Amino acid sequence: MRAIQKIRDEHRSISAVLHALKQLARDAQDARMKPDFAVFRAILHYIDQFPEQLHHPKEDEFLFPPLEARAPQMKKVIDGLRAEHKQGDTLVRELERSLMLFEDSWPEGAGEFMQRVNDYADFHWRHMRTEEQQILPAAERVFAAADWKAIDDAFDTNQDPIAGIKERDFHALFSRIVSLAPAPVGFAEPWKKAAGR
Repeated sequence: MRAIQKIRDEHRSISAVLHALKQLARDAQDARMKPDFAVFRAILHYIDQFPEQLHHPKEDEFLFPPLEARAPQMKKVIDGLRAEHKQGDTLVRELERSLMLFEDSWPEGAGEFMQRVNDYADFHWRHMRTEEQQILPAAERVFAAADWKAIDDAFDTNQDPIAGIKERDFHALFSRIVSLAPAPVGFAEPWKKAAGR
């Protein structure tokens, strides 16, 4: 049952990044302070590569099928989560588009970017809450040891290269986010006041 703890740990990491993104998007509403857009790009890269390309596919392939087989009453919830995994990719593309527009037309676009950030964060938190409150408890009730072995092995490979990214790269990326972001999110200098503002 290592996978249960790993999924919960990954949810906590994703949640921390989403909180940081929301805080920075709020800070970026002040048109007198030009944001460091590199931190936004680093956060969106993390979101695209970790939850969307690594975490969700593992759930789709290794967690949901055996749960659906052992607990058919969970099919509707699982189908909804699978659809949300696909929707998440679309929302990330919208976030990236919104960030490009914001960076190109700063200070214009700050409000739209913040709205996209809020939409994605709220979507993802609801999604993770459903998994934590419905999927994981159901799995704990119905899975046999053999089910857990296959799922544990699959989630353990999150440390291996997948799509050219290794777990240590996520630690490096998270460190980069912290080094680029101003307080209270990270350790970088506060964003500078823009000339003439």
